[in-house]
Amino acid sequence: MVKMPQPADDLRRLLARLASDRRGAVLVRVGRTRGSVPRDSGAWMAVCHDEVIGTIGGGSLEWRAIAQAREALRPGGALPEVQSVALGPSLGQCCGGALELTFERVSASDADALSRQLAAALQPLALFGGGHVGRALVQALAPLPYAVHWIDSRDEVFPPGLPCTVRAEHSDPVQAAVADLAPGSHVLIMSFSHAEDLDIVAACLARRRARADLGFIGLIGSRTKWARFGHRLSERGFSADELASITCPIGLPGITGKAPAVIAAAVVAQLLLVDSGAGPAAVAPG
Repeated sequence: MVKMPQPADDLRRLLARLASDRRGAVLVRVGRTRGSVPRDSGAWMAVCHDEVIGTIGGGSLEWRAIAQAREALRPGGALPEVQSVALGPSLGQCCGGALELTFERVSASDADALSRQLAAALQPLALFGGGHVGRALVQALAPLPYAVHWIDSRDEVFPPGLPCTVRAEHSDPVQAAVADLAPGSHVLIMSFSHAEDLDIVAACLARRRARADLGFIGLIGSRTKWARFGHRLSERGFSADELASITCPIGLPGITGKAPAVIAAAVVAQLLLVDSGAGPAAVAPG
């Protein structure tokens, strides 16, 4: 199952805070885990004098760790030893598992090491289309473990202030960008034009045939749209098996509604199932 790393913005905030505050922070990390726990091994939070960045799962476990870290930040305060914590009734968290917590003082001098240690491994994802659903998807994906390559053929379509995990590209013709996608990329296709969508799908199928290095490929649209696309792609020489590898409509079955935010939620839920290792039946359109 895919592990959910901290949002990349948490690391950016921590590094900015350390650069501006000589008092530093205490980094609290989840070490080994057993059984049901609120966060995976590697999850972290940074406790500053007046701010907490990130989370180790919330609840009494987190509140107690924050208090211990703040005590360590006081003059003469000592760092707690590595703690083995059972998530039982004594904490009011009956998860049934256990975990280790480590505490470490960090300062601006540790910035390079922290950048290497805490940077999340992100799944590359290509998003074709800068319309309303594309924008909603970028917002929904921002706190999740995806490095988004956002592509559109139109000038000045991308909004300012994109998340640090998003790279925008103008590409005309838009399907030319397929050749340069990161290996292993998932692909979501929702351009402003059905003709562009068709060319992007064809480029993805050609790359998959040649290099077999693209992941999930999803196309926004109805079953009628896909039936027409299937006929045209067959005329371009793609087989039934190749066409069957495209998911259209996209979005987790059972989530209805056509508002951009609802569509984005359904698509993100589907992607998370794909990356958790769920079988095709769990992610195929209904």
